[in-house]
Amino acid sequence: MALEPYGPSGFRGVVGSRYVALCAAFSALGGLLFGYDQGVISVTLVMPQFLERFPEVSEAAAGAGFYKGLMTGMIELGALLGALNQGWIADWISRKFSIMVAVVIFTIGSVLQTAAINYAMLVVGRFVGGVGIGMLSMVVPLYIAEISPPQIRGTLLVFEQFSIVAGIIVSFWVTYGTRFIPGNWSWQLPFLLQILPGLVLGFGTFFFLPFSPRWLASKGREEEALTVLGKLRELPTSDIRVRGEWMDILAESTFQHQVLEERHPLLVRNRTKVNRLKLEIVSWTDCLKPGCWRRTHIGAGLMFFQQFVGINALIYYSPTLFGTMGLDYEMRLTMSGVLNITQMVGVLSSLWTLDRFGRRSILLCGSAGMFISHFIISILVGKYSDNWPSHRPEGWTSVAFLLFYMISFGASWGPVPWAMPSEIFPSSLRAKGVAISTCSNWLNNFIIGLITPPLVQKTGFGAYVFFAAFCLGSGIWTFFFVPETNGRTLEEMDEVFKDRGNAEDVARKDAIFSDIVRRLGN
Repeated sequence: MALEPYGPSGFRGVVGSRYVALCAAFSALGGLLFGYDQGVISVTLVMPQFLERFPEVSEAAAGAGFYKGLMTGMIELGALLGALNQGWIADWISRKFSIMVAVVIFTIGSVLQTAAINYAMLVVGRFVGGVGIGMLSMVVPLYIAEISPPQIRGTLLVFEQFSIVAGIIVSFWVTYGTRFIPGNWSWQLPFLLQILPGLVLGFGTFFFLPFSPRWLASKGREEEALTVLGKLRELPTSDIRVRGEWMDILAESTFQHQVLEERHPLLVRNRTKVNRLKLEIVSWTDCLKPGCWRRTHIGAGLMFFQQFVGINALIYYSPTLFGTMGLDYEMRLTMSGVLNITQMVGVLSSLWTLDRFGRRSILLCGSAGMFISHFIISILVGKYSDNWPSHRPEGWTSVAFLLFYMISFGASWGPVPWAMPSEIFPSSLRAKGVAISTCSNWLNNFIIGLITPPLVQKTGFGAYVFFAAFCLGSGIWTFFFVPETNGRTLEEMDEVFKDRGNAEDVARKDAIFSDIVRRLGN
């Protein structure tokens, strides 16, 4: 059913939908924790006080590259585990309560990192904190997508990337300042501070955030879903648009349940504990079957390219990379902070562009901008890195293109890979599909964290060639595989992908919707 829009698209629509925007912005505090915990390690890695406590990661130590990569990569490994398990947790206890569970785990990890007395304890703390971060990175975009009206869904999903970058910026400048504190508080205080927004998110979620109306519908709580939907849209439940969207949600939930029963009839009809466990396991494989595999490919592919275009290599190791461009120590740290601010400029632009120009065109433009940046930097670093003092203009030109890269990424491949996976999956598999996509992000993030130090040390300009190749590949892949989802409801994605849109399925959906209209009335 084509729904009448609630209002204008983009930022103007956000201003007119204050309550849902507030819910989305508050839940996006999960992104702030994600960005802060990733960014806090950048300056911490070069603090003398930190290296004194953990000599394994100092440049002079044997195997320092491995230990540094393992420490930074441990958060990704924990996040991979967290995101994978958040799929069934979010389906089981709700999107709302799974956010609270993630905050508890994140807080435990933060305490362990703050109190770490040796390298092993620090790594364990990074891993536990990573589990919480992974859970949040999966469920927050899912929650935002499910509460948002279609005309501003892209803009609200940008809040996740905005919060991630804000967290990176805050953590960088916090550690930039605390490095002057004598003693261990120079690195312990930044780890301790991240607990505060986590507690705000946890308690605020319990008292403030509503349940997802789509999750309520999937659990048969139809009237409660209508009440929450009316509250989110700031309209009475008798409003024709609210009732139309509500019945569309119920029809999609019913249709997906029927599809699940057709695929696994014995498990669905005989709901013993063993069969429920089996159904949970086989439901993951449904993401790879006809009707969903293209969506899984796109969700995982977006996250793959988001990492392999080089963004977290720049965030984690930006001081080292600026060293390859001839900058001194203090200027390298300062420019690392400026780097993240330029990414924020790009993200802010997507608040206006994502629902105006669509996801696909923005990805293509971003790929082109990032490829050009890496390609030019690789040439300049390859030709002049042997004698930067004699080629200062070329060094600063490299820095300028690195900043242009960050703006290009922030405007495109930063927000879109977090937005699209939450949009494209059918309701019965949405949590699992988003979990698989998020796991792709963290797995590839982990790989990038491990390979970047030796890549920079051994190849110099080759690191930029490596990332330029993937920027080019991201554009080609997007052109051939990624459809446009802008302006479509979550229940209309079958039409976008045409993988469950044959005449029989369309007729069945229409029959289900007509039955719901007769049962619930207009």
